[in-house]
Amino acid sequence: MKTTLAFDVYGTLVDPMGMSRLLEQDACEQAAAVAGLWREKQLEFSFRKGLMRVYEDFGVCTRQALRYAMAVHQLELSKAREDQLMAAYLSLPAFDDALPALQALKGQYPLFAFSNGSYPALEKVLGHNNLLDQFDSLVSVDDIKSFKPDPAVYTFARRATGAWDSPLCLVSSNAWDVIGARAAGLSAIWVKRDENRVFEDWDIEPSAVIQSLSQLPESLKALNT
Repeated sequence: MKTTLAFDVYGTLVDPMGMSRLLEQDACEQAAAVAGLWREKQLEFSFRKGLMRVYEDFGVCTRQALRYAMAVHQLELSKAREDQLMAAYLSLPAFDDALPALQALKGQYPLFAFSNGSYPALEKVLGHNNLLDQFDSLVSVDDIKSFKPDPAVYTFARRATGAWDSPLCLVSSNAWDVIGARAAGLSAIWVKRDENRVFEDWDIEPSAVIQSLSQLPESLKALNT
């Protein structure tokens, strides 16, 4: 039975830390720290909104997190500059291994992008990196008005991809996403891009661990044998 692949986007296919370079104009030597806190709070805000059942799309979380990160570092942005950075977020750079891996898998597995991002944001960031055409379709939590790792979101992914009676495997560099998928009954491959990253000890393990998406075809073969 053919496995359907659901790829996380932010952190897995495109790099949120790519904003560091643009933030040098606003934060100078603090740019990397601001970018890191921006990403951390973007996720935290989405988790909290999901738990509180006060859904606002991922772009809202992203903007609120940017404001928070700047405030923590006692920096200010004009509204126009904030809008510029938010627009730039739709052009985040892809990791070098993303396109070759998708091209190698296309036609062999059903491929879906599965993200907390909205459809317009996904279309722009994936299209900007020539990744959009590699997918059979997109799956956004915006349809269900919650965020990963809500179990309902992974159940929705089964419905949206048509993988009710066939295996659905998440591919993500985010350990919390892998844990959420595994807890919801999906297979999940962790892309451990940082060799120093530690997987949380929750007695939930990834189905496989790879260091690069280039290793994905062989990892999938091993899982399916």
